[in-house]
Amino acid sequence: MKKFLIILSLALAASACHQPEYVLPTAERQGITSLTAYFTFGPFVDQEMAKLDISDPEATRFVIPVPFYYPETSDDETEIYMIKARVQAELQPNCKIEPGLNVLDLTEENHFTYTDASGKSRNIVITGERVHSSKAQLLTFDIVDPPISGLIDEDQHKVSLVSADDLSAAVATASCSAHATITPDLSEPHDYNNGFKVTVIAANGVDKTEYTVVKEVPEKIDYGFNTSSLKQLFNMDPVSNLGMPAYTELVYPTLAVSGNNLVICMGDGSAPVYVNKLTGVKLGTIALGSAPAAGITSDEAGNILLSNHVDGGGEFSLWVTSSVTEEPVLFHTFTNSTDLPMGRKIRVIGDVKSEAQIVATLEGIDGVTTSSKFWVLKVEGGKVVSAEVKDVAGTGLAWGSAPVNGTAICGASVNPADGWFGAAYDANVIHWLKADGTDGATAGTSDGNSWGWNCNNFDSKRFNNANYLTMFVVSHFPAWGIGPRLYLYDVTNPASLSGDFGDTGALVMSNTSIGWFQTGSYAIASGDVVLAPSADGFMLYVYYYDHNSQVLGGYSADCIKR
Repeated sequence: MKKFLIILSLALAASACHQPEYVLPTAERQGITSLTAYFTFGPFVDQEMAKLDISDPEATRFVIPVPFYYPETSDDETEIYMIKARVQAELQPNCKIEPGLNVLDLTEENHFTYTDASGKSRNIVITGERVHSSKAQLLTFDIVDPPISGLIDEDQHKVSLVSADDLSAAVATASCSAHATITPDLSEPHDYNNGFKVTVIAANGVDKTEYTVVKEVPEKIDYGFNTSSLKQLFNMDPVSNLGMPAYTELVYPTLAVSGNNLVICMGDGSAPVYVNKLTGVKLGTIALGSAPAAGITSDEAGNILLSNHVDGGGEFSLWVTSSVTEEPVLFHTFTNSTDLPMGRKIRVIGDVKSEAQIVATLEGIDGVTTSSKFWVLKVEGGKVVSAEVKDVAGTGLAWGSAPVNGTAICGASVNPADGWFGAAYDANVIHWLKADGTDGATAGTSDGNSWGWNCNNFDSKRFNNANYLTMFVVSHFPAWGIGPRLYLYDVTNPASLSGDFGDTGALVMSNTSIGWFQTGSYAIASGDVVLAPSADGFMLYVYYYDHNSQVLGGYSADCIKR
């Protein structure tokens, strides 16, 4: 490894001559407001490495804090990337740095002359320093026996164990911020009956957070999720971070959540990958056994449902597993009596081990026909008791083939009589489809960029007395500045989903400026979204994947009364 670093360092030094880079004045306040370093080579090329926010208008020495590891959750050190980092400054108009900023060696001191808007000049130094993370957050806390997942309240630094069991000598497992440590040793038995202190020490060895583990049942709010608890978990490049297929490859992304894991399936015959649902760190591939994985989804209890892909007349099958380490077992099979293919998009609301509704969207066929049909399976007592095809052509809603032109129809509740939700490119109008095949309500958009959107990724779940629908909009043209978008709706009353889908009264959360990581061109505009309540009913998660824009992200919220 040392030999590799020496050779690479010499190569970088030999290529260190660069033309000055023009710095566009972007800030409205006095002076230099920030310096940002970007990778110039390696798997994260052009991504942000580090940023220094500057508050002192008279500063002459600027040290960019480069994370010791990148990604932060990996063991990959950043020193070699500092040798050749592209640095950009945020400046007030009429300020300048001479010579112009270019590619710098941040392991050295780089000297410049800074001139402010009044014409006053001073010498400045720009350099970098590797720093260990100051994050000291507890991410998960689980009692091994009996199995209990702790509910973490970050505001109060408290872990609630919802249990009536005797926990006077229990062993626990936990995860925390990258490279941080936990004390005391949780693999030793401890008394969690009457409150127990756990401390997370950051990688820098200085910052720390103490949590109190308490056996209790937190009080819930009466309805839905607590908006103050909503936070983004991560938003990252799945190609450079997880090794997922590039945007040019024809794949059929689908998502599922089980336990502490987010599962990502490409529908290309490979075993689905699973990552930590809080950090996005790759953990492995699921135990697939003999089950195919053309499409996956998950129910409200954390069961993963997998499907095969069949043409019209083929034998369609569903498999189920409750863990990424347990091989799926056959759940149900039937003949697809239509002339349309199916299996790329399946959706479930409820619990397949008790009561649920499963929807499998029938796909269009290129050059032959679009589709307005989907299979609806009713589950009672953990078994499929009915399966029928629904046709909503009368509403005008129709879609094409998977993955780009297909869609994911999802149920409004566990009862098919309450209807379904869906939309498709290029009308980009969300439909509440009633059980008789007519429209109950519609929500469109007047946004001028909607021609570049792909509004065809949906999921629905129940959480704390509310019914939620999420829509993830994949971008057709990320290289043209059109990015992905995420929406979350309260559809307890499905008729409330009307008007403009970005401004409807049903809207409870949206992110219309998600960052994305592929801006070179455009290819396969496919993706997915999944809603996932936690098994204990306290947490709600939503995850999204845009293959074309190259981004994977997630949010969490809870229903704890504060």
